[in-house]
Amino acid sequence: MNQNLTTDRQTFVTHLECSITGERYEADQLHGLSRAGRPLLVRYDLDAVRSAVSRDTIEARPTDLWRWRELLPVRHTSNIVSLGEIETPLVPLTKSGGPNVLVKDEGRLPTGSFKARGLVMAVAMAKELGVTKIAMPTNGNAGAALAAYATRCGIETIVFCPDDTPEINVREIAMQGARVWRVNGLIDDCGAIVGKGAAEGRWFDFSTLKEPYRIEGKKTMGLELAAQFGWKLPDAIFYPTGGGTGLIGMWKAFDELEKLGWIGSERPKMFAVQASGCAPIVRAFEAGEEHAERWEDASTVAAGIRVPKAVGDFLILRAVRESGGQALAVGDPAILKAVDAAAKQDGLLLCPEGGATLAAYHQALNIGLVDEDDKVVLFNCATGLKYPMPEAPQALDRTRPIDFDAL
Repeated sequence: MNQNLTTDRQTFVTHLECSITGERYEADQLHGLSRAGRPLLVRYDLDAVRSAVSRDTIEARPTDLWRWRELLPVRHTSNIVSLGEIETPLVPLTKSGGPNVLVKDEGRLPTGSFKARGLVMAVAMAKELGVTKIAMPTNGNAGAALAAYATRCGIETIVFCPDDTPEINVREIAMQGARVWRVNGLIDDCGAIVGKGAAEGRWFDFSTLKEPYRIEGKKTMGLELAAQFGWKLPDAIFYPTGGGTGLIGMWKAFDELEKLGWIGSERPKMFAVQASGCAPIVRAFEAGEEHAERWEDASTVAAGIRVPKAVGDFLILRAVRESGGQALAVGDPAILKAVDAAAKQDGLLLCPEGGATLAAYHQALNIGLVDEDDKVVLFNCATGLKYPMPEAPQALDRTRPIDFDAL
């Protein structure tokens, strides 16, 4: 455990707040959605945070997720569950991207994806609030992160995933101690099963944004970006958007940092990237709607963003519009081409969802939404090692004459 976590202490949470009505909810109690059926947001006494810790103090700490503990919800550090959540690097993508394109490579986190950020926080809070059994729908990586952290602190876990979820994800969920069930449907069909079981009191519902704390873990992406960019922010962020927790979390982080006086009022253009085979946020953005209707017959190689309906749709759309950004859809051929280009030209294995952000960047560049001079961050949300790769069938018989020129 990080040396900064050896002393048990309280954080600065004041209350929770309905994201659509502003209704106030007590902290230190177990909550799901608000009475309006919308996500709850954690609020802090930022004046007290400013008095307790400075930007310089944060910079002097080891660069892991828990350096931001004053802006995180876990009251007592004895409830923290950790597998070593590092600050993820910014990797230049100069050939397949451009001279000012950086990839925030989230595949370096525990369980190989950015889902570790949200789930480490949500599980720690579940532990703190006395939860003993959790169920969750997943397209793969979130289930793996939940299984790992819940197992580590002794919480029983049941995970439901679409039956075409990548095999490696299903197996790692099971290997890390959860009971995993394949369901003949999409992630929202899995979510309906979780919701029904929760209503019957069988478990606590850990679906995306249906508990308040995954946002708080994901917002550390925005906190890290601010520190990595010298307390300024990039010009644009391209984020693979399914449930959109990370985009919502980063937008919240930027607001909190400005209120602390640690950054100015400038914001990146936020680009919500979806696959053209499942693009409810894009459709709602283009129609000027506040909420996104369910996308029927969703299909894409980027399973992590195959989310037909997001409970936080209005929060995603609000952040994109306030930032001057846009919601963009890219097709599967463009996604696969981008994954191939990043690997072969820059040596970085992107997951399909990460490939979608590179494809969307080029689309945005071509239609003038960003310039080549803009400092751009793309999010690679998981290690490319988890995903199928083309065969490499060439073999060499060492017992026969070797044509070295042909090699």
